[in-house]
Amino acid sequence: MRLFRNISQLASPGHGLVRDAAIAVESGVVAWCGPAPEWTGNADTEVDLCGRAVIPALIDPHTHAIWAGDRLADFEERACGVGYEAILARGGGIRSTIASTAAASLDELAALAQPRIESLLRSGAATIEVKSGYGFTVEAELRMLEAIRQVTPLVKARLVPTLLIHIPPRDAVDRSDYVDEVLTCLIPETAARGLAQSVDVFVESEAWTAGEACRFIRCARLHGLKAKLHTEQFHRVGGLELGVREQVQSVDHLEACSPEQFKLLAGSRTVATILPGVTLHLGIPAAPGRALIDSGATVAVGTDLNPGSSPLYSMANALALAVRLNGLTPTEALTAGTTNAAAALGLSDCGRLEPGLRADLAVLESADWRDLVYSLGTNPVKEVYVAGERA
Repeated sequence: MRLFRNISQLASPGHGLVRDAAIAVESGVVAWCGPAPEWTGNADTEVDLCGRAVIPALIDPHTHAIWAGDRLADFEERACGVGYEAILARGGGIRSTIASTAAASLDELAALAQPRIESLLRSGAATIEVKSGYGFTVEAELRMLEAIRQVTPLVKARLVPTLLIHIPPRDAVDRSDYVDEVLTCLIPETAARGLAQSVDVFVESEAWTAGEACRFIRCARLHGLKAKLHTEQFHRVGGLELGVREQVQSVDHLEACSPEQFKLLAGSRTVATILPGVTLHLGIPAAPGRALIDSGATVAVGTDLNPGSSPLYSMANALALAVRLNGLTPTEALTAGTTNAAAALGLSDCGRLEPGLRADLAVLESADWRDLVYSLGTNPVKEVYVAGERA
């Protein structure tokens, strides 16, 4: 038994704020937590946290941490006024990353991803979703998923792999053939090899239709995989409605979400995952986080770490941006980055600090947990513990 003591504040969703707290950990899970004077057990070792605040370790439910190449030319073009969709339409954007990633080896992809994931871990994230999606062929997509598997034992964060069906070929015949290949080969092979837990589909005017996405979702479920969607980023093309109807784990982005759609999400179990890094980097309207919460929807926050629209390597900063750009309160942001983010990934063993759950915790530099979302330009996280062990 290990006792973490001298905690100024323990802030965990659903349990309020405990001052002068302690946490007992055994075999990687929380055995007890609460006010330190109420601890009556025996600990083999004690860890003095020196009067710092503690929160559940953060969970990043949406990243694209596997890629090769860069998008610096795109960045410069956007700074000169060229729109994201215009860059994509002429072969830049995602398509340029696809070309670079397809040319990279398995070892190269894993080596590139490792420091990105370690940066997210240092920012407080002990559980991190990682997508494929820059492969564009069955072989390249599977290589990306294999890269996630290869990097998993090299990092201390828990990785949650996702197969992303990102963008289609431009030619109608190639598109139809690719749909068939995804349905008959890519999704079944991914499931058979245990390379992903979920399938994600980008539903957008420059990507997949809601009808095509529905076919992918249902195929994924036939093979034992969960489903989620990128949707409502630039246009409303039926993705959110599909997600609610099919009861996917989450619908992500939602910058173009409308008031009538808030009620659909509020009446469902589907999590609304918002990604403020995209708003900051692309300069597009922010997802209506405040309105979604007020409507009763469950809102999570992720970094959307990727080379083109959100080069954001800090989950703590994503939550800080959600307060400033999406209208969340600090407490709502903490919930969005912990228990709600766990729900977005279909996880029930993390996101809160309570007996029986994983002892994933983030120790802050400050004695006040609100510094997590207040501070900018510095890392508010002192150290992270994954299953009770320092990462």
